[in-house]
Amino acid sequence: MVSNVLRRTFASAAAAPSTVKIGLIPADGIGREVIPAARTVLEALRDGPKFEFVDLDAGFEHFQKTGTALPDKTLEILKTECQGALFGAVSSPSHKVAGYSSPIVALRKKLDLYANVRPVASVASPAFPNQRELDMLIIRENTECLYIKSERQEVDPKTGLKVAWADRKITEYASRRAGVMAFNMALTRQKLREQKPLEQRIWKNKNPRVTIVHKSNVMSVTDGLWRETVRAVKEQNPDKYGRVDMEEQLVDSMVYRMFREPEAFDVVVAPNLYGDIISDGAAALVGSLGVVPSANVGDDFVVGEPVHGSAPDIAGKGIANPIAAIRSAGLLLEHLGYTQQALSMYDAVDAVLAEGKTLTPDLGGNSSTNDVVAAILKNL
Repeated sequence: MVSNVLRRTFASAAAAPSTVKIGLIPADGIGREVIPAARTVLEALRDGPKFEFVDLDAGFEHFQKTGTALPDKTLEILKTECQGALFGAVSSPSHKVAGYSSPIVALRKKLDLYANVRPVASVASPAFPNQRELDMLIIRENTECLYIKSERQEVDPKTGLKVAWADRKITEYASRRAGVMAFNMALTRQKLREQKPLEQRIWKNKNPRVTIVHKSNVMSVTDGLWRETVRAVKEQNPDKYGRVDMEEQLVDSMVYRMFREPEAFDVVVAPNLYGDIISDGAAALVGSLGVVPSANVGDDFVVGEPVHGSAPDIAGKGIANPIAAIRSAGLLLEHLGYTQQALSMYDAVDAVLAEGKTLTPDLGGNSSTNDVVAAILKNL
């Protein structure tokens, strides 16, 4: 249940504005179906803010038409007019395309959205009888690692064959920001859990826990700096974070253990690439990428983003799962200070999943995108 995962964990959010302007960036593929679905649910909320929406361009398809994946106009409107945004999906090709770079990666950097927050939690449902219980929050550093896209290709003079290189960047500054967010969220999640009876909690441990993911046994310099910096967040602040248990996992053993005992994890913090892989893998534990939301979080701005891709094989068929996008809209509302409205969205989604009757094909059902939206609206 997402309602048990984040709730009011964005401690830096200001007082809730009465009017909220949200940039909508559907981008490619099913993004053009799930972002309108999220907008429909936002507009149906009671006692919430007055929403204004502005449609903005970005994506690979926009690049193919104009030569630009992230227009300057889109970025300028987000910076000057919007309190937040929703991003759909992007069809970035797996091969090199001259002049193209992922717009969502660029957006994270240009708006300094330094953490990708991905809650992954189970909902008891007859539709998923073998689902394991878990209540995990993955904090993925969002601005560096191998995703700085510093690559080159050359020819080895000895063999005459091509050699490709990629630079990896890990900084103390970015690692500390991700670590602070992870420890803060661990404390907040525990406070929220303690408001419920023990038998109603998935995480039943006395203390919250932060798991630091790395591979410093091999990459002792880059991952070593990441590990040392995140550990120092707790070690240098014993009064604030003393209650938070801290553990480490090598990234390969993290994947293994996550699938063997997902209930063992509370807050997981990882560098960009590892966090991307872990969070997508975790989605398999709750049925589909189509139900897992995320928020790209900075100090002053948030972009909600469903974890799934553009799914070109089903785009335009009306069967895309809108739940990840709707939950991502809820995360955006949390940051803006509308906690109760976000909770009502989460609870409505959870009710539909718990009933297990209105599900899109990715979850084993035969319902359409519109069917799922209608069912969620009935439960608001």
